[in-house]
Amino acid sequence: MKQRFGRVRAVLTVLVVWGVLAGGGLAGGPAATAATTVQRFDAVAVAPGVEYGEFRMTVPRGIVHGHLLTVDLADPRVTVDLLYPGVVGARAPVSQLAVARGAVAAVNGDFFHITETQHPGVEATGAPVGPAVTSGRQLKAAVPDGQRFGPAMPPGATTEDVIGVGHDRRARLDRLTLRGAVLTPGGVLPLRGLNQYALPVDGIGAYTARWGPASRVRATCGTDIDRTAPCSTETAEVTVRYGRVWALDARPGTGGVAAGNVVLVGREAGARQLRALRIGEPVTLGYRLVGRYPVPLRFAVGGFPIVRDAEPVAGLDAVTVAVRTSAGIGPGGRLLYLMALDGAPGQGQTGLTVRELAELMERLGARDAMNLDGGGSSTLVTGDGVGQVVVRNHPSGGAERPVPNAVGVFSFG
Repeated sequence: MKQRFGRVRAVLTVLVVWGVLAGGGLAGGPAATAATTVQRFDAVAVAPGVEYGEFRMTVPRGIVHGHLLTVDLADPRVTVDLLYPGVVGARAPVSQLAVARGAVAAVNGDFFHITETQHPGVEATGAPVGPAVTSGRQLKAAVPDGQRFGPAMPPGATTEDVIGVGHDRRARLDRLTLRGAVLTPGGVLPLRGLNQYALPVDGIGAYTARWGPASRVRATCGTDIDRTAPCSTETAEVTVRYGRVWALDARPGTGGVAAGNVVLVGREAGARQLRALRIGEPVTLGYRLVGRYPVPLRFAVGGFPIVRDAEPVAGLDAVTVAVRTSAGIGPGGRLLYLMALDGAPGQGQTGLTVRELAELMERLGARDAMNLDGGGSSTLVTGDGVGQVVVRNHPSGGAERPVPNAVGVFSFG
């Protein structure tokens, strides 16, 4: 079922020093060590406005095999959206997410709450780290920086960073910040979380039906700077049903949130504020994710920036080698590049550091790029939109890892 290398379109035996492009060195690039050979293979159309191709790159320590989707957002038949299992706190393989929505191609998305070993009795939620927007609907906000999973972010990056496509059909890097409030008889309380697995210390978070059945206990564990810190001993949960307090509990609960309900979870000062509420009192919530640009994002997924203005950002990890997934943006935001490395073991195959990934994405044409979840999560699929999906790369774990979301590509033509 897996399509391997096609005809060599152009065997670009580019003898360039790793980290140096024709025309000059990359700012802050690593020292020259050896020549790099790149082979690119014929791209094939998987749908109108969507092409898939492969490449092989030789680095000093071995071979890097990559899979690339090129998405033409200027084509009115093409759209991009977030794929997810229907609720935030759940996971599914990328191929399954693509089939469920009829996507013609997809790659895995954000880093996520994959394990929970530091807090006995607390379950991993599977929820993603960063903000998420699908079809214009705002699903969730970002966890505090210290609560994230994944490789170290470069200086200046935060969990609020996203890559997305606006209602103007242009892709961009952005930052989505939660702005919200809870109006109560006693005053206005700041809302500091939306459907996320970790809340800021002293904060209040809202959980809607889109959160799903995953436990909300983890939201009160750790701190803003230490994911492994103990769970808070001062917590509260309030169920609001059709605008009034319906139930009060001392600890966060489990189970889905019914349609028409919102569950408020508080820790420390936030818990003390929620405890002042009484059954039957009116409560009103308002919230939205605010970006840096006037055009709202119709789709957004979290990660962290690795390329800005055609240059790798400063401070990227240049040591740790792994299988990687990335999304890049061409000039004007009209081209989207979705790339996943192959994780097949043996035969000298290797991965990339985050710094090398940034250089690769810039060479592939991206002026801006985001690092998405990698390792066993890296998966790229293509299909025909009617149920036939092929996993193009070899996931490094030997099979697809269930993930909380993916970048889905749709073509209607």
